[in-house]
Amino acid sequence: MAFPHRPRGVESEEDLSLNEITKQFIREYLNADVPTLALKKAPVGTDFSLALRQIAARQLLQKKVPQWAENEDLLFPAHLSIEQCSSEASARYKAGLLKGDTLADLTGGLGVDTYYLSQRFQQTDYVERQAELCDLAKHNFGVLKADIEVWNETAETYMQTCEPKDCFFIDPARRDEHGRKTVSIADCTPDVSALQDMLLQKAERVMIKLSPMLDISKALDELRHVKEVHVVAVANECKELDVVLERAFEGEPRFVCVNLQTHQPELCFTRAEEGNCTTRLADGVMKYLYEPNPAVMKAGCFKLLTERYDVYKLHKNSNLYTSEQHIAGFPGRIFEVEAWTPYNKKVKPSLLPDVDKASIAVRNFPLTVAELRKAMKIGDGDAVYLFATTLKGEEKVIIRTKKTASDEAVPFRL
Repeated sequence: MAFPHRPRGVESEEDLSLNEITKQFIREYLNADVPTLALKKAPVGTDFSLALRQIAARQLLQKKVPQWAENEDLLFPAHLSIEQCSSEASARYKAGLLKGDTLADLTGGLGVDTYYLSQRFQQTDYVERQAELCDLAKHNFGVLKADIEVWNETAETYMQTCEPKDCFFIDPARRDEHGRKTVSIADCTPDVSALQDMLLQKAERVMIKLSPMLDISKALDELRHVKEVHVVAVANECKELDVVLERAFEGEPRFVCVNLQTHQPELCFTRAEEGNCTTRLADGVMKYLYEPNPAVMKAGCFKLLTERYDVYKLHKNSNLYTSEQHIAGFPGRIFEVEAWTPYNKKVKPSLLPDVDKASIAVRNFPLTVAELRKAMKIGDGDAVYLFATTLKGEEKVIIRTKKTASDEAVPFRL
């Protein structure tokens, strides 16, 4: 398949590789400040604008998709496509959820999800409406030796004529025609709520990647045959919602909360399990303090934690938990309590006589972090962790803690 457009600075339409002079320039200035670099004069033979774009892209991808960033033969598009692409960690996670003979990624974009998903299927189609992205994807898949067919079409056009697939993957664009971010399913392109009948006519299973800002309850109202909702955090930051539809499924969806690149275990539950629980409230602060990870918080699993784990909630609205014994398998950050005290003007000399810097978190508390820092004259730091919160008797308190060893993040490994 030929495409009408290709990126500047490539050798030919058939060969999209960078020339050696441009490659060498990118190697030499890979860690340079791009705006400053743009003021320099490039060596003769260097495609300067393309080189700057590749350097900027690789800097963004070094942590996000390290396997691709390290491959100097890959070519990357403008910043927006890189900003919106999945991380390598989350792409690998999604690849572990789907398998079969045939897959189509209906919104290919940069191609990161397509590439990792394709490793679980015999035949994979990459579908993308932007011709330049198709051109780049075709080149990159060739470099990666991935047998993926590229289609320069919209998802709707492709589905009208394609053969049935085992699975569809779709990541609707979360920006409108003016470039503004959207979070409602109906405001994304394409609108999967309007396409879901066609999607499930052509595929047994469909995975939809959605914004972590989306209201999950509203999404479940708009979508049918939802079997699983995967709430995915990476290194303590909620990154995406991956909703799995299955044609024949009619039951209650299962929620799966994961926090990749940490030691924390996944948490699985249903809304019925959460709804049928009674929260156990603590009488005070015990030896350990627990903060659920962002995936668990986004999924709305709060009461069930006190039933699954031997912990107590500090207040029905605080979303912090405590216990006398260390609960190693808790899905969140774990802190050892050093001291705690009611919040008042004397809190600094009594609780923090030796502290002038600390990390501060506010949970169900009348003051903001900035207001607390000003009141207690404490700068930002991570040697001490302070939690400002409310106990079940409505008492406002400050809790001084330190991290436990099990809370440390783990580096990403290929």
